[in-house]
Amino acid sequence: MMTRPQQGRTHRLTRPSIAIAAAVAVTAGVVAAAPDAKTAEPTPKLSLIAASTSVTLDSWKDDPGVYLDLGTYLTSENGAFELKVTRKSYKDPVVATQVLRNGKKTTTKALPAGLVKDFSGLPGFAQVSVTDAAGKTVLKQTEAFCPNNASGRIRPDAPAQSKYPQSCPVNPFTLGSVWGVENGWASNTYAGYYAKPVQLAAGTYTAKISVTKKYRDLFGIANKPQTVKVTVRERSWEEEEGSGSAPRSAAPQSAKSAAGTQGHAGHAGHGGHEGHQRAADAPAASAHAAHGAPARPEAPAGRTTGAAPTFNVGHGPYPPAPPALPWALKKESLQRQAFSAAKVGDRPGQTDGSRQAPGAKANAKRPTGKATVPDVPKPDLRSLPAYGITVSDGYEDVPGKDYLAFSANVWNAGPAKLVVDGFRSPGKELMDAYQYFYDAKGKQVGYTPTGTMEWDPRPGHEHWHFTDFASYRLLKADKKESVRSGKEAFCLANTDAVDYTVKNANWHPGNTDLSTACGQENSISVREVLDVGSGDTYTQDLPGQSFDITGLPNGTYYIQVLANPENRLKETNHKNNSALRKVVLGGKKGARTVQVPAHELVNAN
Repeated sequence: MMTRPQQGRTHRLTRPSIAIAAAVAVTAGVVAAAPDAKTAEPTPKLSLIAASTSVTLDSWKDDPGVYLDLGTYLTSENGAFELKVTRKSYKDPVVATQVLRNGKKTTTKALPAGLVKDFSGLPGFAQVSVTDAAGKTVLKQTEAFCPNNASGRIRPDAPAQSKYPQSCPVNPFTLGSVWGVENGWASNTYAGYYAKPVQLAAGTYTAKISVTKKYRDLFGIANKPQTVKVTVRERSWEEEEGSGSAPRSAAPQSAKSAAGTQGHAGHAGHGGHEGHQRAADAPAASAHAAHGAPARPEAPAGRTTGAAPTFNVGHGPYPPAPPALPWALKKESLQRQAFSAAKVGDRPGQTDGSRQAPGAKANAKRPTGKATVPDVPKPDLRSLPAYGITVSDGYEDVPGKDYLAFSANVWNAGPAKLVVDGFRSPGKELMDAYQYFYDAKGKQVGYTPTGTMEWDPRPGHEHWHFTDFASYRLLKADKKESVRSGKEAFCLANTDAVDYTVKNANWHPGNTDLSTACGQENSISVREVLDVGSGDTYTQDLPGQSFDITGLPNGTYYIQVLANPENRLKETNHKNNSALRKVVLGGKKGARTVQVPAHELVNAN
């Protein structure tokens, strides 16, 4: 598995393995000033609770260890716990602000500088210590906490749905995020696949979990540690299959099997070798189960997804909805709370009380009447700098070649969705594509032709690609084109939460999984949407998509990610469609290397 490059080092991988580790640093010594009781706004009451007094964790042979999900949750009462996390540019640090809502009044409270380093959560939030049956401490560590973790209601009159996103993004070029625990809800404190597994032998243990002092002081959380009895059992796939019964739970995905995934939510390589294999293996597993043999359940997705895998070849799978926490978990709340109607502020998907952009449902027929581009809000497509940059060989398909692989993201800064429909004339291979526009009331008020859509028959794809959405070029030091990627068309999916603080950002976008958006071979029409605040990461890691650098001299180059290259899509600004990432090629033919200098303050390859 690839390790994160450090500035000045060189790298070579025989297979591109794109992964982003959610590294979190503990920031010590942060103490909040005591608020003035007379002027302070009402603040949410946060508590640490345990869903159960005991848990059973599995340690799977040939996997890296035990995933320490102890079932502890942070609850929020007396209002939602909400944080806004942003950076002005890649030259500026990440800053966090607490948002306090009191009816129609909204106030903010700046959190200490340096508290957060990235967008993956609050570092050093939970303190976990584990003792064995003899009372010896065998593990002591702190863990980060993403308030958007798997969550659910703790009382029946809480809002039926949380308005907050379902994960914390780890794309290194994220610009803004919103984290929150809905009023009357609880969020799992375990860092999930952002956390490293721990080494615990089979046996019984006692775990003590608490919120670290800096966060207790900062958010007024009572010092009430939770104690959970832990049973670790060792299991293996061979024993389960030999017994004739399917395992009770899926084994966590090992680092080896997670290769090719990266962070939103990180993402699997669209068109990547590993992605094709996962998709190709799925039918075989189903057939195996159909013949009566116990099927091996699919392991959870890579650490950046926090969810079951999707087969979005090349796109990064976005987490589906988290499991619900039973409202009856906190029984004493029933004695205190009346069953009043839930008070909900913004509807799901809204950030600031503004209307969510319409247009999720595809039109059944191609538009009629004169094509017009009205003066209404439009999308703003922007490119992120390339990342996940590695050197690979040409696989078995193109031996003796060297390729530069990378991940690219184009996102929508809004304020309107990008809505594109494709319509197929009977018997034709291409669909005619149209972009749609809407007024403030959500009424469709215009459309314009915008190119075509083509069917991609390759295994793991098998959906309709919108052409000319983005292009990728390797530029020489003088920023003139040297090599162009052959990949310019793909199905749009909302894989990454790039900036959920922009106006009209949808915190719960649709079509995050390609199966929901990109149609089938016999489709007569499809709709593809890139929502406000979200972007689509596509990994260029196969010959024909990545850059052929076999004959290029060593030296400095720039990877250019260019959105809307032919300006066929109508948007608010065409001047921010290009992003450059500097790389330095070295080595010899068959053993090429790449250095990836930091991009301003972002030091991620």
